Amino acid sequence: MASEEQEITERKDLNPEVSPEIKPDAEPTDAVELNEEPTDTVELESKKEPAEGVDSASEPTEQGEPESNQETTGLLEPGPESTATPEASTPEPAAESVAEPADAGEPVAEVPDADRDEAAPQPPVATEMHADPTEAVELELEEVTPAADYSQLSRADMVALLEKNLASLKTDTVSASDYRRADEVLKELRPLFDQSKASDRADALQRYIQETGSEEGFEFKQDELVGRFDSLYKQIKDQKNQYFQQLEKAKDNNFNVKTELLRRLRELVEADENNAGDPKTSWNGFKHIQDEWKAAGNVSSPHNATLWATYHALVDRYYSNRNIYFELKELDRKKNQTQKAELCEKVEALVQANEGSPVTKAVIDEANALFEEYKHIGPAPKAEQEVLWQRFKKALDTLYDRRRGQNEEIRKEGAQLYDEKSKLYEELIPFTSFSSNSINDWNEKTREVMTIQDRWNAIRGPMPRDEGKDLSKKFWAALKQFFHHKGEFFKQLEGKREQNLKAKTQLCEEVEAILESGEESAETTQKVIELQRQWKTIGQVPEKFKDTIFERFKAACDGFFNKKRSRNQEVEKEFEENLAKKIALCERIETVAASGNADLAQLNDFKKEWAQIGYVPKKDMQSIQKRYINAVNSFVGANGKISPKEKERLTLENEAEMIRDTGSSRDLYKKEGDIRRKMTTLENDIAVYNNNIEFFGRSKGAEKLRADIDKKIQAAQKQLDDLKHQLKVIREAQ
Repeated sequence: MASEEQEITERKDLNPEVSPEIKPDAEPTDAVELNEEPTDTVELESKKEPAEGVDSASEPTEQGEPESNQETTGLLEPGPESTATPEASTPEPAAESVAEPADAGEPVAEVPDADRDEAAPQPPVATEMHADPTEAVELELEEVTPAADYSQLSRADMVALLEKNLASLKTDTVSASDYRRADEVLKELRPLFDQSKASDRADALQRYIQETGSEEGFEFKQDELVGRFDSLYKQIKDQKNQYFQQLEKAKDNNFNVKTELLRRLRELVEADENNAGDPKTSWNGFKHIQDEWKAAGNVSSPHNATLWATYHALVDRYYSNRNIYFELKELDRKKNQTQKAELCEKVEALVQANEGSPVTKAVIDEANALFEEYKHIGPAPKAEQEVLWQRFKKALDTLYDRRRGQNEEIRKEGAQLYDEKSKLYEELIPFTSFSSNSINDWNEKTREVMTIQDRWNAIRGPMPRDEGKDLSKKFWAALKQFFHHKGEFFKQLEGKREQNLKAKTQLCEEVEAILESGEESAETTQKVIELQRQWKTIGQVPEKFKDTIFERFKAACDGFFNKKRSRNQEVEKEFEENLAKKIALCERIETVAASGNADLAQLNDFKKEWAQIGYVPKKDMQSIQKRYINAVNSFVGANGKISPKEKERLTLENEAEMIRDTGSSRDLYKKEGDIRRKMTTLENDIAVYNNNIEFFGRSKGAEKLRADIDKKIQAAQKQLDDLKHQLKVIREAQ
């Protein structure tokens, strides 16, 4: 009766995660003196109020502890005794969960009916045992770790990150949490990588459309990073799935192993109770079963609590029958005390080593490993049990508190980054509705948008996971919307460029028709020039036709003007020959005039010869005419047989002939009008000067002003005389 009630008592407060407090080990209720018989009632401890800030290192209340000189339970033992019997005081279940009775779910071990009370407690127990008491600690710390902002990574950086994660998953120390973190990274990177691919394709398509004018024939080739990313993505997914499948298989196998160990332990206990076995052999077999139990891994949560409860109950029964080995248990407790003290020193050294520096996940993992080792060590002497646990718990709490403080700082920093990026998103929103018909306006807005994007990328650091992810999606969606509108504008622009291409093609055909006709008249030349002017007024054509249509038009125009220029070169050569003839004629006239043997009959011959010579280059026309006039005037002046009046007549006549030869009557009238206007202006200036000079006094300063005015009058009079002479010549020419 006593052993059955003790098995029930051992089921209480086994879960260190949900119970108010955690104590890895404590004294069993049946740890009586060697000569003391166990009672029929098992004392239970009333439920304690949970301490504030319960964490993974909190401890349950004690109920009892089996006697052992080595590792006894492999998990957390119940707490100290109380004075109430199960009938008098039944503890309330913990707030979160209670241990399930064996018949409420899947059976965890096949046990005889006589022993069913080992697996099914009668009163409600406090909690249900977790498969891994450190699991809640790790989950809590992971939940408060903000996600990194991967939106700023390039595709090469994403591939490098996956390669690093894959390498870390191939180590011997990889854990389930490592695979969960790797899977979170995949979930974050997949949409960002796909978005980057889509963005590159859209940019390539836009450049292709700008170059070719349409989407036809567009092919986008992915770079090697895409294939590498997909391969790494699949490898990590496959490796994760394989790991968890193996983990589940291992849990199923562990369940079978522990079920078999319970069967062997039950046989050992029953044999011991019936005095059917050798005590020494029984002890060795018991310790061997304990070692195998400790070596066996976790099982599925629905079976874990029942297995542990049954295991504790059987161990308790065994120790109840092993009072003869109490001294061995005391020695074992002293050994456990030494081991636990060493673990306390290690975790305290870990706290000291990280004083003033961030508490990394590696430090937390190391602390959890020490906690895992601590909880598998059997109980220490009662006097030291609570002291050791409080010492160990204090060091763990210090590390966890620092870690939580760091998480709070990360949250604050993430919130600040979120606010900064939210402002950039607000700046970007007006650009999503921008519209214009000007390429320059679109280019200007694009530069502004790219500046906002650069500022976004310059803000580095993690944001709150859900809010940051949502903000990043909205920002990149707004960016994509702006460039979509820009793309639509350029599509419309391409339609206009197609019309411009048709117009320029028509101009090419017109110039080519003129070139084929062979016409080189002034009218056709003017027509080609007009077509060139029209070409300049037409806008741009599609990029892929830009060079070809221009070369076609240029070739047609160059062909026309080169042909015309070739003919002009022949005429120019003839003009040069005429210039040489006229220069030679002027030299002959000048020679005769200088000799003093000027004869009017000879002058008429010179004039006829001059008239027979054709045109000269335009640039030399005025200079050769002026030389010819001067030569003829010298020739006339050298003749002493004619009167001065006759000489003036001949000179005017000669100049008039030059004017008639070089200009039309319309030009003569125009030139006459210009001369008359200049004469009128000079006459008015002279009249004003003469009028002003009358107002000057006889002072020294006035004489100087009078002299200046006289010079101006003389210069104006000389110009007036020249104009009068030119007017006579023009009249003579008319």
